[in-house]
Amino acid sequence: MAERLVCFFALLTILLSTSGCPSDVQKPAESVGTEQNKIVSSGIEQDKADTNDLEPKWATYFHEKCAGILGKFVDDDGMVDYKGLKSETLKLRALLEEFNNLDPNEYRSWRSEDRIAFWINVYNLHKLNIVLANYPVQASSRFLRVLWGPMDIRHIEDKITGYKFLVMDEEFTFRRIENRFFRGEFNDPRIFLAITDACLSSPPLRNEPYYGYKLNEQLDDQARKFLSNPLAFRVDVPRHRVYLSAVFEAGRFGGEFLKKYAIDRKFKDHPPVTRAVLNFVTGYVSEYDVSFLEKGSYSVKYMRYDWQINDGS
Repeated sequence: MAERLVCFFALLTILLSTSGCPSDVQKPAESVGTEQNKIVSSGIEQDKADTNDLEPKWATYFHEKCAGILGKFVDDDGMVDYKGLKSETLKLRALLEEFNNLDPNEYRSWRSEDRIAFWINVYNLHKLNIVLANYPVQASSRFLRVLWGPMDIRHIEDKITGYKFLVMDEEFTFRRIENRFFRGEFNDPRIFLAITDACLSSPPLRNEPYYGYKLNEQLDDQARKFLSNPLAFRVDVPRHRVYLSAVFEAGRFGGEFLKKYAIDRKFKDHPPVTRAVLNFVTGYVSEYDVSFLEKGSYSVKYMRYDWQINDGS
């Protein structure tokens, strides 16, 4: 009898301990299965928690489509192998068609950083396309060939400015993208150091696409890279002169730096646009140059643009 009672109480203890821990019973159901099972089982919670994680992944996948062309035909200095790219014109055009076929609803779901990256990539890849369509560059007259030289991108300037293309089934030109997105919707003047003029004085092309998830890092790196070029920034201490790229002139993109970098406390001997540009530049050059810019006495001269094509073939 005593032995039966011992067995009875042992069985009762096991049953009570099991029924008192519902979370332990459910754990195997949560831990077993694939990632897809986890997404399905979480329902509405997934929509709230992970939507922002999924959208950048799709955007990154789209930007990655540009990596093949840029990585293969653009070198570390931003020079382009136009001869090599010429042999893969169909691949470039197929890539540009991807821009046109993108669903506007998908684009609108992207974060601002991914939308900026998208339009920079659109701009630069289409610039490659129109230059490639007119490569090698031919002077429109013998006089201009002598005046500018045989490989000056200005020989095809009218074709570049008149070039029209479709993005998400809407017609654009380079100027429309600049005004609508880079000047209008997005408030980051570093963008203007990321788009190419396809020449030696231009901000250099990167041999990778722009991505939303690392856009800030890329734009900062692009600014440092551009300003390290003596065709973009140079300090002449003995002559008390600072040379800046014509990109920074008020008539080009200099005015775009006023919103974020306008300053009255420093660079007081210079006009507002130049003060804003100098304030921007101090974030990307050496400490020695920063000290001279902030404390030295100097004049600012905007350099002549070198329009020779960025041909690295």
